[in-house]
Amino acid sequence: MDTTMNPQASTLFKESVKQGIPAILPEAKPYPIDANRAPKRKDILSVAEKQLAVRNALRYFPKEWHQELATEFAQELKDFGRIYMYRFKPSYHMKSRSIADYPAKCQQAAAIMLMVENNLDPAVAQHPEELITYGGNGAVFQNWAQYLLTMKYLSEMESDQTLHLYSGHPMGLFPSSEDAPRVVVTNGMMIPNYSQPDDWEKFNALGVTQYGQMTAGSFMYIGPQGIVHGTTITVMNAFRKVLNKGNNKNETTKGKIFLTAGLGGMSGAQPKAGNIANCVTVCAEVNAKAATKRHQQGWVDELIDNMSELVTRVKAAQANEEVVSIAYIGNIVDVWESFFEENIFIHLGSDQTSLHNPWSGGYYPVDISYEESNRLIREEPEVFKEKVQATLKRHADAVNKHTARGTYFFDYGNAFLLEASRAGGDVMAENGIDFKYPSYVQDILGPMCFDYGFGPFRWVCASGKSEDLDKTDAIAASVLKKIMQESPEEIQQQMQDNITWIEDAKQNKLVVGSQARILYADAQGRMEIAKAFNDAINNGEIGPVVLGRDHHDVSGTDSPFRETSNIYDGSRFTADMAIHNVIGDSFRGATWVSIHNGGGVGWGEVVNGGFGMLLDGSEAAERRLKSMLLFDVNNGIARRSWARNEEANFAIKREMARTPKLKVTLANLVEDDILDNLSL
Repeated sequence: MDTTMNPQASTLFKESVKQGIPAILPEAKPYPIDANRAPKRKDILSVAEKQLAVRNALRYFPKEWHQELATEFAQELKDFGRIYMYRFKPSYHMKSRSIADYPAKCQQAAAIMLMVENNLDPAVAQHPEELITYGGNGAVFQNWAQYLLTMKYLSEMESDQTLHLYSGHPMGLFPSSEDAPRVVVTNGMMIPNYSQPDDWEKFNALGVTQYGQMTAGSFMYIGPQGIVHGTTITVMNAFRKVLNKGNNKNETTKGKIFLTAGLGGMSGAQPKAGNIANCVTVCAEVNAKAATKRHQQGWVDELIDNMSELVTRVKAAQANEEVVSIAYIGNIVDVWESFFEENIFIHLGSDQTSLHNPWSGGYYPVDISYEESNRLIREEPEVFKEKVQATLKRHADAVNKHTARGTYFFDYGNAFLLEASRAGGDVMAENGIDFKYPSYVQDILGPMCFDYGFGPFRWVCASGKSEDLDKTDAIAASVLKKIMQESPEEIQQQMQDNITWIEDAKQNKLVVGSQARILYADAQGRMEIAKAFNDAINNGEIGPVVLGRDHHDVSGTDSPFRETSNIYDGSRFTADMAIHNVIGDSFRGATWVSIHNGGGVGWGEVVNGGFGMLLDGSEAAERRLKSMLLFDVNNGIARRSWARNEEANFAIKREMARTPKLKVTLANLVEDDILDNLSL
């Protein structure tokens, strides 16, 4: 499949990119009527601050445009709570093209342009007009002027320059070296005392910071596929925890219910993951447009907007031991409560709404229409907050009723338990410190995956050819099978799950946007797969490949309620690991690096580090991948081992035996009775 553009279209696209801010003021244009709009943000600025926001926005444009644009930007700020500069959105279709289609002086810059466009592709992005990729507020840029300038800089970049992006703003190209990253990204790097949710509302409205949501602001989002894999691994292992207990040794997942919520911010991942795990998935979504979009894309099998119909359908699916995914257009609290009244047993329960953003559309109150809720967000934010918190309490009560019947409920790291606790919901353990339900990392991904070094390794075939993706799938599967033959028993399950995943990936139709793939691998797996890709590129078998990863990984993220929630030495509220990750990756060969305040659990609650790396078949690429991927993973294993995590201790000792120049400080374990007998 040839994905390159025809010559005329290619020339027009290249000229548009190289232009940056246009020489002639483009005509204003209305927002598309059928667009899935981002929620209106809080009206939080004073009059003087609103003037400052407009003044800040006008910095991008010549003075002769200021009068006209000032009026327009002021209206945008009034209507949306942000200045998006929609007039300047390019007329060309936003999508990941072949790397050869980008007007770049170095291939690394072209690869970054490809990834930027993919994150803003309407098929991928949640709110593309507002440059928001996922999670309700995870933005690539704050406004379209930043996009235009960034693409222009990338088109001009040479291999000894680095582009520095401050929360979406391209500060400029700086001389560096060929071994330096081509782009350095920061998002939301606030002074700690100014990192509360309302601080984000204020400073984002002023146009001086943004919430990058990690893979959005790192240009590394690959559509729902990434979340599908993480959710699939989680759901499969959750079922392993609850099935085949006692006398039921041959239980399967068919007909067993996985109940969750949030098709918009999660991109439709849960239903697809449930289908792969062979269960019944019920996913509630209040935004009918989001649910319909995912149904049309094939990510969910059935749409239902009537509770009695949902109950009847789910009971039939249980009885017939079906594998099916159902999107319920409505509020998740109604589902929990109705299923309890109807005695529908839920094996697995979670919540994947964007509760990191509870007051601006990440979670919606029960018994109020979607439209009315959006009005309250903008016009009566305190009333909206009260109704959200009342709903969270009710939500927690409903979950508690089901868990008393035997439901296994886990927090997916979206801040459900955190926000429910802040709302006064009954979610605290008896000690008043911990939650009564585990994070999915605490119970599943932490000890089973992250501590062993397994995490979401992803790649994009920069040619845009589906046949290249097929070849990389085969290469990755072959490498993993070879490694598995010599793998210790402790990681055999992880290896097999991911071999099965990659072998079934094509038939599961996971690609949205770029020709991308994801699987869980440890440092050895990532390095050997990457080297095999680089060799295939060198041999002319495939085109260039971009490597990256998700944020819920071993090393890149410090997040006390998610990625590092299974750290128990008191360090889960520190962010040293993520900072070392981005700095360490930058001088070990990453093509671009990023660091963010915020991620899946919210602004001020997490620090995320990310990277991208271009493989071009060269010896330099091989040197870089070996150095960087080794550190990117083992930085996290070392920290987890120092926290006394048994599995991580095993993994780091194994890596030190494999890598003689790796020398890590190991923890000495203390017997409990020594501490119990202290006078403290």
